[in-house]
Amino acid sequence: MYGGDEVSAIVIDLGSHTCKAGYAGEDAPKAVFPSVVGSIDQMDVDDMTSNEKNAAVDSKNNVKDSEKGKGKRKLFVGSQALGFRRDHMEVLSPFKDGIVADWDIVDSIWDHAFRECLLIDPKEHPMLLAEPSSNSQQQRERTAELMFEKYATPALFLAKNAVLTSFASGRATSLVVDSGGGSTTIAPVHDGYVIQKAVAFSPIGGELLTDCLMKSLESKGVMIKPRYSFKRKEIQPGVFQTVDLDFTNTSESYRLYSQRVIASDIKECVCRAPDTPYDESSYSNIPMTPYELPDGQTIEIGADRFKIPDILFNPSLVQTIPGMDNFVEIAPSVRGLPQMVIESINKCDVDIRRELFSSILLAGGTASMQQLKERLEKDLLEESPQTARVKVLASGNATERRFSVWIGGSILASLGSFQQMWFSKSEYEEHGASYVQRKCP
Repeated sequence: MYGGDEVSAIVIDLGSHTCKAGYAGEDAPKAVFPSVVGSIDQMDVDDMTSNEKNAAVDSKNNVKDSEKGKGKRKLFVGSQALGFRRDHMEVLSPFKDGIVADWDIVDSIWDHAFRECLLIDPKEHPMLLAEPSSNSQQQRERTAELMFEKYATPALFLAKNAVLTSFASGRATSLVVDSGGGSTTIAPVHDGYVIQKAVAFSPIGGELLTDCLMKSLESKGVMIKPRYSFKRKEIQPGVFQTVDLDFTNTSESYRLYSQRVIASDIKECVCRAPDTPYDESSYSNIPMTPYELPDGQTIEIGADRFKIPDILFNPSLVQTIPGMDNFVEIAPSVRGLPQMVIESINKCDVDIRRELFSSILLAGGTASMQQLKERLEKDLLEESPQTARVKVLASGNATERRFSVWIGGSILASLGSFQQMWFSKSEYEEHGASYVQRKCP
């Protein structure tokens, strides 16, 4: 129906940290940008200085108006729009506990992906959207309504994240360990379907690890200065002086967002999963690794390089980090990765357990951490039944690991045999949004 060269499907994976969008059949997404947006209430916008107004006009392409209750708000979407500091701009996420809570924001993110990044008219392309394994019927119907009513897309398909990751590695049956920005989900896939009763979920994701690293550095006296809060002047060749700038109307959420961007880069550059469970004494004499912050100061990072990633395996380590009190209450109930994997496999049918143990797939940005694959395999070998052949698989290419859900969608939507699976606009008009449950199981 939509096969052939003229019309290619669009694949969108809206994750908790970044949104990936691009054309089916390509090997990587065209657009990757944050899933959070900047928001300014119109009351504040009216008070903006003329200087700010000019800057806002420059990036007006990325600005969406959105009704919110009685007051209107302006939304700023995309890395560029977010990188520009504005007075009273709050940073908001559309998700709450991994589920979409604010559809206005999702709408503005999709709109940005279509019109600013891919430069397409959604009326002309079928859409394949990735969704979390735990998505409710209500959420799926709302997605279908928005896509058909607002964007008038000719056809739609909703596919589960875990299934797409499995397809990306060429498997129909596997256990997918998807560790992203907001959470970690472990989902067994059998013959292209997620086994819902065995899906395990943990609130530990890349953002929590970034927060832990930030708090740990703060407790050692390292303050991360957001990029907007200073400027560097060259006083003589090669010698820079940092001048602090004071913006009193910057919101707390924007300050935190800007600090997290830097802390996240530190984490990706220096952190790696330790070979053995972290303990304070054996890692106290570890050599320090230097990292230069944007303001020019060089910090040394020692044991935290190993301690932060080990939270994935031992969540109770969070309690040893000063300032992480909000997580401490739920920490005792959160299990480490190996325990969750074994628990999930044990909830599946006995006949497929062997196959799941031998094809554990790592996906998501947090799973790209150095040495994570080796450590998970080692822990599972110790804790799994003797007869199980444990094999943890992860693409050697970090890009493929980060975008595995999107790549799976790209492969699926470009298959000839998939073309009769689309949920078309005519079916939507005939049967309504609830029909999405039948067309996209």
